[in-house]
Amino acid sequence: MSKLQSMPARRDFLQARNQGQKALARGLVIQATNRDSDIWRVGLTASKKIGNAVCRNRARRRMRALARQHLAPLARPGVDYVLIARHDTVSCDWQDLVTGLTKAIRYLHHKLPDQDPVSS
Repeated sequence: MSKLQSMPARRDFLQARNQGQKALARGLVIQATNRDSDIWRVGLTASKKIGNAVCRNRARRRMRALARQHLAPLARPGVDYVLIARHDTVSCDWQDLVTGLTKAIRYLHHKLPDQDPVSS
């Protein structure tokens, strides 16, 4: 399992939004896009619609734990993932978050074009 690497720049988040695929899950919106690299990265975001700073930070902590424990084994090299908190990210059951993330990632991997057509 590779180390969790974050996406530092706003342009990476915008690229995932504009050029990538999107999937909805319980408590999350997940966006993914291919890029030219051999590592995968994750970006976390929680807007003010989620609530006050305490709620936003709690949502980001939950999403970070999801990424470490459940996204890392499924992540493809060369893909940027953006996890966006929804209003129920903080309050929904942990197992529902895990199930939703797993289904959404599998859906996104099906929708994303393969990076290297030779390996298929």
